[in-house]
Amino acid sequence: MSNHIDFYFDIISPYAYIAHKKILKYKNIIFNYKPIYLGGLHKLAGIESPAFNKYKLRNNINDCNLVSEKNNIKFKWNSNFPINSLNIMRGYISVDKNKQNDYLDFFFDAYWKDNLDLSSSENISKLLSDLNIDSEKFFKSIKEQSVKDQLINLTNDAFQKEVFGTPTFIVNNKIFWGQDRLEYALEEIKEN
Repeated sequence: MSNHIDFYFDIISPYAYIAHKKILKYKNIIFNYKPIYLGGLHKLAGIESPAFNKYKLRNNINDCNLVSEKNNIKFKWNSNFPINSLNIMRGYISVDKNKQNDYLDFFFDAYWKDNLDLSSSENISKLLSDLNIDSEKFFKSIKEQSVKDQLINLTNDAFQKEVFGTPTFIVNNKIFWGQDRLEYALEEIKEN
């Protein structure tokens, strides 16, 4: 039985941001962060993103505000939503392992707390500078085929496991979809 939770995420997902903030409170649980490209996953699954349906989008905005307030999470719906997260997700893969947690915190906060436009290379470079990550090296690395392939493989693997959105938690081959299912994933670990 598993003693860890796999956490599938994409920076573009406001619910993944909220889940990430919740996860930070659990110091004694191992979370394996699994970056995927949500746009690619939706394409594989034949799903239209709620971002392109005005009724779902309006509900998502209201829901994210409600959930984040209830959980004391600082949140602001990004006025640039949606953006293409491909380079940011490749970036998570390409940065040094010891920088990945900080990278994720900075980029999640920049997009879902500070309303920063992460489609701007200038804004990305500023965040990288704050993280002491060489932006020239970063922009070169996200174009490397090995980095591209790794994100493709992680996304394909998620699809094969029937992940269809983010955040998704997997424990003992059981899928728990949505930030509101984190507690269920935690219970699954406790039962084993």
